[in-house]
Amino acid sequence: DACRLQGLPADLDQGVPATGTRMIATVMPTTLETDPVPPPRWLRFVPPPRHARAVLRVIPQRWLAGAVESLLGRALSPLRGGDALEFVDGRRLGIEVADLDLRWTLELRDGRLHASAAAAEATVRGSLTDLLLLASRLEDADTLFFQRRLVLTGDTELGLTLRNVLDRLPWEEIPLGLRIVLNRAARLARAARAAHNGTA
Repeated sequence: DACRLQGLPADLDQGVPATGTRMIATVMPTTLETDPVPPPRWLRFVPPPRHARAVLRVIPQRWLAGAVESLLGRALSPLRGGDALEFVDGRRLGIEVADLDLRWTLELRDGRLHASAAAAEATVRGSLTDLLLLASRLEDADTLFFQRRLVLTGDTELGLTLRNVLDRLPWEEIPLGLRIVLNRAARLARAARAAHNGTA
């Protein structure tokens, strides 16, 4: 019926390649081609993340910590109820956004993430753009650490073990809205950085 409605020859065996007009183009646009990212010339006018420091200093730190706690809690929701995160129960991991001069310590208690005022046992440090690229899986952790764009300090065994667990986190089970936000934000940040560096 689909072939008839489109004026194409019927293929009852579903295996004979049709000639002439095709229902689906042989070359589909890539994700990068369909991304709603402004042209690089406009991205040069987007201020780098470090310019937001003054604004972020006005926002109470507990609000920012609560937002990070909620965001990461949603991302880790597929792992709840199992034993994947059992080894980090009661452990403290720090996240430091170098260009925004922000840092948080998160602790897993009773299967939920909580912001903590105690010192972190292991800390991941990097720029906002690189942390977004890691969270959105647009770049893998090995590449970012090898290029020193991300740095792990403190209890490296804890950090590396947690990274391995997160690598096995099913991306498709993370809430769709969160995946879209992370992907778009990371692509925009990467494109803006490339525009500022003159590599776009």
